[in-house]
Amino acid sequence: MELIWVLVVLAGLIVVWLILTYNGLIKFRNRTDESWSDIEVQLKRRYDLIPNIVAAVKGYAKHEEGVFTKVTEARSAAMGATSMKDHAKTENMLTGALKSLFAVSEDYPQLQASENFLNLQHELTDAEDKIAASRRFYNGNVRNFNTKLQVFPTNLFVGMFGFKARDFFDAPDVELEKPEVKF
Repeated sequence: MELIWVLVVLAGLIVVWLILTYNGLIKFRNRTDESWSDIEVQLKRRYDLIPNIVAAVKGYAKHEEGVFTKVTEARSAAMGATSMKDHAKTENMLTGALKSLFAVSEDYPQLQASENFLNLQHELTDAEDKIAASRRFYNGNVRNFNTKLQVFPTNLFVGMFGFKARDFFDAPDVELEKPEVKF
């Protein structure tokens, strides 16, 4: 009789542990998803600023069509990225294209003096800062979630519940540089 009670209590403890672990994994997964949505909000803000910046530069530098095309194509590619690897790659392409655009803008003193252009540059710099902060927050949540998935004994059953490790959103430091804005 005592053995039955011990087995029932042990089974109950295992069930409680499984429930708590599962709920903890759900919490970590939701935090990771939420932090990714923060990145998406900031990326959308950045994407929305780019056509205005291109239009401002285009008004002064009409013969730089190749640069405008490169920025537009990079923006479209970034907006269409689906995987974390694609996001990192296309965001780096977009950053490079924006650097080219700002390099062109330096040749036009009237453009550099335009209040509209200066405001757009400031907004883009702010968006880049927020993307970097959101990236750090997301990567911290991914680290916590992936660690939770990999520790023993949780790692023994996470596959049964469909939990999968997440990818970090990073790229080499050189490619993560913000476009340089000169006033």
